[in-house]
Amino acid sequence: MILASLFAALMGIGANITSILPFFIIAGVPITFQPVVSLLAGALLGKKYGPLSMIIYLFIGLAGIPVFARFSGGISAILSPTFGFLLAFILVAWVTGVMVEKSKSFRMLLISSFVGTIIIYLIGTNWMYIAYKLWFAAPTDFDYQMAWTIMLVPLPKDLALSVLSAMISYKVLRAFPANTQTNLKHEVIG
Repeated sequence: MILASLFAALMGIGANITSILPFFIIAGVPITFQPVVSLLAGALLGKKYGPLSMIIYLFIGLAGIPVFARFSGGISAILSPTFGFLLAFILVAWVTGVMVEKSKSFRMLLISSFVGTIIIYLIGTNWMYIAYKLWFAAPTDFDYQMAWTIMLVPLPKDLALSVLSAMISYKVLRAFPANTQTNLKHEVIG
């Protein structure tokens, strides 16, 4: 539970570390380090505590604490075009955790990181498109292809961070095998 809370805090930091640089916002979508934190949460905390850390983060933000990107928070975030990304982080942590429980090889960590990144883009971009079309004032020429074109901007960063996530996870899992994933709860309680 302590490590899940730590990863929830890391999500808040990852959401806002780029907020001090206004050019890290493209078409209303902030470029953050949240994807790599959700990947690390799944790989290091497993399928149970990884998603729990993302749920904790989501509830903290929805409660009004300014932990979402651009130091925002509150229940109104549900209507935000970027809320789909926040939901995706929960699923990503779970999927990554499930995949890494099967094998902790570098290859599996790399594959799970790329699968997680794909999930983030699929859920987040589709939510963004629907939000702009239904309840946000999208430009008249805004279409599905434009939504995906917008997401090409952070894609190189996210692919590079996926590789970095796999590298970090591999090193941590090899250095502390008894303190990660399923063995984690026994170490903290015991």
